[in-house]
Amino acid sequence: MTGETILIVDDEPHIIELTEMYLAQEGFRVISAHDGRAALDLIAAERPALVVLDLMLPVLDGMDVCRQVRADKQTADLPILMLTARDDDIDKIVGLELGADDYVTKPFNPRELVARVKAILRRAARPSEVGIEDETVRVGDVVIDPARRTVAVRGQDVALRTREFDLLLALARSEGIVFSRDKLLDLVWGYDFYGQTRTVDVHVAHLREKLQGSAVSIETVWGVGYKLVGS
Repeated sequence: MTGETILIVDDEPHIIELTEMYLAQEGFRVISAHDGRAALDLIAAERPALVVLDLMLPVLDGMDVCRQVRADKQTADLPILMLTARDDDIDKIVGLELGADDYVTKPFNPRELVARVKAILRRAARPSEVGIEDETVRVGDVVIDPARRTVAVRGQDVALRTREFDLLLALARSEGIVFSRDKLLDLVWGYDFYGQTRTVDVHVAHLREKLQGSAVSIETVWGVGYKLVGS
């Protein structure tokens, strides 16, 4: 992990200076941008390991930056830690829906931010526990190939992001079994994940959209969690 490049995107110089100091002490190489457009240019040029991204930015805001990063195949899995100036659930939910891996509310403890950066990078670097076995999983008209990390619905390939794939695989390997949100966080994101269980809900919503037209569905078991049901 030492020496990996972290991009900090914030229009407040003191936030950049403080964050850079703490990350540099942990051995990271830190680069920075003060607006969203400059951030996208640096992402393309530098290929950072992770982006610390403020929501409120000039030129192009953090939401738009996140949206464009996720829409580009070359950066779709780039880890993003989003910063929000308000402890507002709507900002957090929208950020997660756009693909942020975690969020920190300002003002924040820089040591906590560093811990979250490390946790996200550990998750990105290690194979998911749900992907250890390579045997193809079939549920109804959905075929999942863990070795190739591909998913086909009715014979058509479906593009999934890293955690969407891991979540679907975890549910498919135990078809009909109900998983709590906490259990899915443990299986897919790891025990050190800082996000709330809302993260699971967001990823389930994305999977449901991508499984439209399939006989397979992800059902909500109210008060408990989710299960995958085939035809």
